[in-house]
Amino acid sequence: MNQWIIVAGLGNPGLKYSRTYHNCGFMVLEILSQRHNFSLRKIKFKALTAEINFFGKKVLFMQPSTYMNRSGESIREAVDFYKIPLANLLVIYDDIDIEIGKIRIRPWGSAGSHNGMRSIIQHLDSDQFPRIRVGIGPQPENIDIIQHVMSNVPTDQQKILFDALHKAADAVELILKDDLDLAMNRLNGI
Repeated sequence: MNQWIIVAGLGNPGLKYSRTYHNCGFMVLEILSQRHNFSLRKIKFKALTAEINFFGKKVLFMQPSTYMNRSGESIREAVDFYKIPLANLLVIYDDIDIEIGKIRIRPWGSAGSHNGMRSIIQHLDSDQFPRIRVGIGPQPENIDIIQHVMSNVPTDQQKILFDALHKAADAVELILKDDLDLAMNRLNGI
């Protein structure tokens, strides 16, 4: 049976947030939609979604529109609807604990300081699902974490972050084409 895979990019809806650090997950899905000519337009599971055949697999791409801190509501609805194992859920998000420009791919893990991931783990009652973390750190000393993640990416960091977003999109493609281990071996920490 060809089972669905869910690829969820985290962020906050609306133009006000579109180019903030916290919207890395949304931006990675935008890159993928441009590369593979699909649109995240259908509203389903409290998210903008696209259901496509991607490298021979049935994939739901989703950008939860619940705002970051309630991402778990949206993702839980999709996971329940498709009745997928959590190994078939891939979440992409920003991480203040990773240097800007770097990505980390993991098969599972804690939420760390990320409220969107905390919401997902709480709603799924598990942290046993793969994720791609896009580095946005370190946190500047003179600004609190919320202010930092909700600020627009400054001009001098845009290219570094843009390159990392493209690496994260490459990782999604590699995971869907081949597997998680190959993506981790090739792309972790670069």
